[in-house]
Amino acid sequence: MSPTERFSWLRTCAWLVRRELWEHRALYVAPAAVAAFAVLAHFVSALVGGADREATLADAPGSHPFMALYDAATGAIVIAGLLVGTLYCLDALQGERRDRSILFWKSMPVSDLQTVLAKQAIPTLVMPVIVLALAVAANLLMVVLQSLAWTVTGYDPQALWARLDLPWIWAGLLYGLPFMSLWYAPLWGWLLLISAWARRAATLWALAPFAAFLIVEHGLLGHSVIHWALERWLGGGIIQPYTLDGDGRRWIEGAADLQPLRLLTLPPLWIGVGLAAAFVVLAVRVRRSRAPS
Repeated sequence: MSPTERFSWLRTCAWLVRRELWEHRALYVAPAAVAAFAVLAHFVSALVGGADREATLADAPGSHPFMALYDAATGAIVIAGLLVGTLYCLDALQGERRDRSILFWKSMPVSDLQTVLAKQAIPTLVMPVIVLALAVAANLLMVVLQSLAWTVTGYDPQALWARLDLPWIWAGLLYGLPFMSLWYAPLWGWLLLISAWARRAATLWALAPFAAFLIVEHGLLGHSVIHWALERWLGGGIIQPYTLDGDGRRWIEGAADLQPLRLLTLPPLWIGVGLAAAFVVLAVRVRRSRAPS
């Protein structure tokens, strides 16, 4: 492939990603709604939380007692992004067959590979950017509104600023979001494959194999190896980057606790990436043969 052809291929994929954002506004509207609710709830809490404010002012500046509220808002936005990305993948390829837009897009000079890769890029590449932007905007707005609430109630907002470390929250997001994207890539690849294959009830078909495994394991074999493996994997996207040694017992507290090399050398991470690639290839082949529903 020549440089010109490569550029054209990537530019086509970029336009396909834009199309997905135009057609699925919930990708950014839903996390934005969660961010707005978190900001509003925090503002109300700042207005009425006199006892908490007094306790905060009695603490040393380095204790950051109000950071938990900012962490909670950021975590809610991250979870909203993961859920929206998951729901999007369940409908991404089934929806185009259901509304018969697949006939239009197959008439365009766009390959099945480009289409599926663009859809995989939404939860893997685009949603982390949306989550990061919303988290930064929400945190800044929370500071402004909380400072306003403190001023109205007769407190010096500088005492609040001395107890906040928002750059650490944002640095933590930059550290953890790429790992989450790779960690959950096989989930989104699996859901895209099911979305390409299932004519209806994609959610049931996506969950059916795992439900069957768990029923057999618990009901017939009497143990829960698969159950705990799935649970550890589902929580691993958050537990691994934000706890020491990924054991879930001690959360990181500063930059010295970050372990990027450990994260990048985790075998389950790259096994998952390989599975994601396999699911994408299968989804491409299935989409190529699927007619409108």
